[in-house]
Amino acid sequence: MRSSPHRLRTVRALWGALLTTLATVAALLAATAPARADTVVCEPFGSTVIQGRYVVQNNRWGSSARQCVTATDTGFRVTQADGSVPTNGAPKSYPSVFNGCHYTNCSPGTNLPAQISTVSSAPSSISYGYVSGAVYNASYDIWLDPTPRTDGVNRTEIMIWFNRVGPIQPIGSQVGTASVGGRGWEVWTGSNGSNDVISFVAPSAISSWSFDVMDFVDQAVARGMAQSNWYLTSIQAGFEPWQNGAGLAVNSFSSTVHTGGGDPGGPGGPAAACQVTYGANVWQGGFTADVTVKNTGSAPVDGWQLGFTLPSGQRIANAWNATLSGTSGAVRASPAGHNTRIAAGGTQSFGFQGTYSGGFTEPTAFTLNGTACSVA
Repeated sequence: MRSSPHRLRTVRALWGALLTTLATVAALLAATAPARADTVVCEPFGSTVIQGRYVVQNNRWGSSARQCVTATDTGFRVTQADGSVPTNGAPKSYPSVFNGCHYTNCSPGTNLPAQISTVSSAPSSISYGYVSGAVYNASYDIWLDPTPRTDGVNRTEIMIWFNRVGPIQPIGSQVGTASVGGRGWEVWTGSNGSNDVISFVAPSAISSWSFDVMDFVDQAVARGMAQSNWYLTSIQAGFEPWQNGAGLAVNSFSSTVHTGGGDPGGPGGPAAACQVTYGANVWQGGFTADVTVKNTGSAPVDGWQLGFTLPSGQRIANAWNATLSGTSGAVRASPAGHNTRIAAGGTQSFGFQGTYSGGFTEPTAFTLNGTACSVA
């Protein structure tokens, strides 16, 4: 039987209405979809980069129980924190976000380590999210060492306890009180067997604060636990949980280190005009890279540090004329010892050999002591 023209027009109209409805639904879904998925890290010492300049680390070192953190655009939250450990001993872990270097893992473009005497200020801000039903401290860590080391344990650890929940206490014993950054603190000192620790404990919980890290570094120096010719190597913010801890969050974190009287508006350190030349020799599955850093400014650069990010799939095997932190992802190159100064108008060069998978591309951005360089 043949369909009538009226019936055909009705079917077409219904079909058109259905397509319009589907298109509207698709547009609404696209408009409300998240910009990106947060990154979940469950490996005991796994990490990821946020804001292009800080490292979020799971750092589950004191327990075999599972722990996961979810890195967000501005910080992280603990999404799984199984198990517990005795409250009279060490915590389970230290999930945290940091600027600087932690066991060879250095944040992109950092100008740490920096000699304490050269740091004019180190402004930082932190916002914490707390939970009930857990035993933990909200701990802000500052690491100091006589050498500009980027690996292993530093000599002195400064801990700022923003919150303390449960029957726990800092390492050592209380030696007094102090006013630092306009706030009152309990002061504890001791040693954990690997490094000295000075702790500043808030008498009540602090949820957010903006302050100068150097106020606490100066306290450590004044108390003989560091010296001005030592190095500030890392600035970290996170939690030490003993029991549970899921839901704890660093909502936001920022850290800047100004050296040599640098521009407070910059990412840290004096403005260092620079240009980088990156030359690669590539073969199937492998490559070498020769990197030349030119100081295009009018003043010498001492203790240079070049930050860059290797494209996905690339891994460094060995290097020459520089010490490299990390073998993939965010990398920081530091002087080898004989080439610590870049004279005004001068250059320093280093190189490395690596492997790659997939297509080969070169890094596209470089920073010298935290300042972006042009690429030749």
